[in-house]
Amino acid sequence: MENVQEYIDIAWAMAIQYTPKVLLALLTLFIGLKIIKAIINVMDKIFEKNKVDPTLRPFVGSLISWGLKIMLFISIASMIGVQTTSFVAVIGAAGLAIGLALQGTLANFAGGALIMVFKPYKVGDLVEAQGHIGVVKEIQIFTTMLTSPQNKMVIIPNGSMSNGNIVNFTTLGMIRVDLSIGIAYNADIDAAKKVLMEVMEADERVMKDPAPFVGVSELADSAVNLAVRPHCNPADYWGVYFDTLENGKKGLDMNNVTIPFPQMDVHLFKEQ
Repeated sequence: MENVQEYIDIAWAMAIQYTPKVLLALLTLFIGLKIIKAIINVMDKIFEKNKVDPTLRPFVGSLISWGLKIMLFISIASMIGVQTTSFVAVIGAAGLAIGLALQGTLANFAGGALIMVFKPYKVGDLVEAQGHIGVVKEIQIFTTMLTSPQNKMVIIPNGSMSNGNIVNFTTLGMIRVDLSIGIAYNADIDAAKKVLMEVMEADERVMKDPAPFVGVSELADSAVNLAVRPHCNPADYWGVYFDTLENGKKGLDMNNVTIPFPQMDVHLFKEQ
């Protein structure tokens, strides 16, 4: 009984000693997180007011947020009674172990830094990377977020983005729309080319320079395939793509240029 009472007394003494510290630490944590959030919001407004590159805003904001939170957690540990020097040493050792275990995550962080420095793409660019195509919505510390043409959110690690091939359709300010339209072998090729050129020239989104182009690309099994090549702004790509196909079909129909169905000639031989 004496040992039990001794343990109870020790526990009660520790509770009296550490409860105020723990409550103060929790209060500090709550207030600190609120202050960090307010700081990030103010910084974002300052960035927006000064027209800082939209690509840089979320990256810097996330970086500062994580740095402030780490400092806050170290301060709270010190308040509870953990020796800061020992705590920093433990964090260093843990950081080394975590770094070895999370090499991919660190590679993503390094990739994000490289993207910020060399800027192969920025927010708003239409890019193709890692088998996905979409508009860059946000570049974070570890990932890049794309919005696909199907309005899906695609999240790609920055390590893969910095080490892989990237096709940026926005950098040069124009993109070529590649279409193939087949006409019948007995159709007038010159008439078909004229119709398709008129369709593209009538579309204000199609650039005059470089000029649109129509030419024979293939003598296929059932059709003469015409390569249709308008240029436009990257933002107008899908509109030009679909409208050129639709209006091209309507124009060819109005001028009696046939778009054939797949055909096959069957030859029968009669045995003597």
